[in-house]
Amino acid sequence: MAGDLDIKPWLLNKIVLPQSTDHAGVMWHGSYLLWLEEARINALSDVGLSYKYLSDQGYELPVVDLRIKYIMPFWHGEDVLLKTWISSKKGLRWNCKTKFLKDSGDLGAIANIDLVLVEKKDSGHHLLRKKPSYLSQALFDLQHGPNS
Repeated sequence: MAGDLDIKPWLLNKIVLPQSTDHAGVMWHGSYLLWLEEARINALSDVGLSYKYLSDQGYELPVVDLRIKYIMPFWHGEDVLLKTWISSKKGLRWNCKTKFLKDSGDLGAIANIDLVLVEKKDSGHHLLRKKPSYLSQALFDLQHGPNS
């Protein structure tokens, strides 16, 4: 993954709880999506921009592309480390690449998500061609990782 070696990732530690598993004790595929969103929202918050504030200002970051490659299952009770890198793609997209790692360091899954910035208006949602300055700063900070 681009950026793995030179930019520190955003980290989120999770435990596979019973409500995150199927009847066999394997982490349910929908739980990955919840954790991916939590990782993005936490990273935004860590650079000083709460998603609530963003939404209150009339903006949203909807997912427009999502891919998850499941490599090894996670089981009830396992610790999982999410490592996320955020970058700006060509055009209006933001990209989040996340690795789901076991305690052993083994890769359990890889996710790749693209988001776009939209503005909510009475007539619906509209793609933003130019980001407000505070969003440009937040994206810059997100791309450079924590404590940059």
